[in-house]
Amino acid sequence: MKTENAATPASANQFATTHWSVVLGANPARRKQQGSVALTQLCQTYWRPIFAFICRRGYPVSDAQDLTQDFFVMVLEGNLLKLADPNRGRFRSLLLKSLKNFLLDAAEKRHAEKRGGKINFVSWDDWMAEAPSQLSIPVRTLESLSPESIFDLRWAATVVERALRRLREECESRGRRRLFDLINGYLIADRADVSYSHIAQKLGVTESEVKRLLHRMRQRYRDLLRDEVAQTVERSDDVDEEIRYLCVVLAAME
Repeated sequence: MKTENAATPASANQFATTHWSVVLGANPARRKQQGSVALTQLCQTYWRPIFAFICRRGYPVSDAQDLTQDFFVMVLEGNLLKLADPNRGRFRSLLLKSLKNFLLDAAEKRHAEKRGGKINFVSWDDWMAEAPSQLSIPVRTLESLSPESIFDLRWAATVVERALRRLREECESRGRRRLFDLINGYLIADRADVSYSHIAQKLGVTESEVKRLLHRMRQRYRDLLRDEVAQTVERSDDVDEEIRYLCVVLAAME
C-alpha cells in the first residue's frame, strides 16, 4: 500500500500579509476593493471572540449579535484606524480595546437607523455554518472567567481551529483526508495517549510509519499555527510569546 505523506512545509514569507497590514491599508480614502474584501474576511474570521465578549458583559444574545455586527461596521468603515498603530501591541489587543470603547459609545447612543448600517454582511446563520466552532466551553468556565478572559479564550480557539482547518484542506486536496481524520485528534496529545496500533491497523501500515506520519503532521500543524499567529503580530519576534500566551489561555479549559 502506498503510504500517505504529511503536507508540505510552511512558506518562509509568512509575514508578507498580516492582519495589521490589512487594517493599516484599509483607509477608506484610498482603499481598493481587494482591501475591503480582506477586511470583510477578517471580520468573518474573528466574530466569535467579539460576540463572546459582548455576551459575557451581560447583553442578551440578540443584542450581542446586533452589537457584534455594529462593531464590524465600524471596522469596515475605517474607524478602527484611529487606534491602528502596530507599536501599541498585538492585533488581538487592538480589537479588544476598540471593542470596549465601542460598547461605551453604544451605551450612550441611540441610533434611529437599523443596526448593521448599510453594510450587507453574510447572514448570522451562514457565518456559524461556514466555520462551526469545534471548541465547547464548559458553563462553569464561562461563568468564572472575566469578559476579557473569554475574549482571549475564543481568540485562541479561533487561531487553533483555523490552523487545523487549513491542515485538513491541504490533506483533502492531496487525497489524504482519511489520514487527517485519523490523526488530527492526536496532533496536540501526549505521546502516551496515541494509539499507534489502532491507527496503523486503519491505514494498513506499520506503527513506525504511523509515528513518522504523525511527526510530520504535527510539524505541519505547528507551522500553520505559527503562520496564523504571525498574521496577528507586527514582529516575528512576538510569535513565540503570543503562542505561549494562547496555550496558557487554552489551558483554562482543562
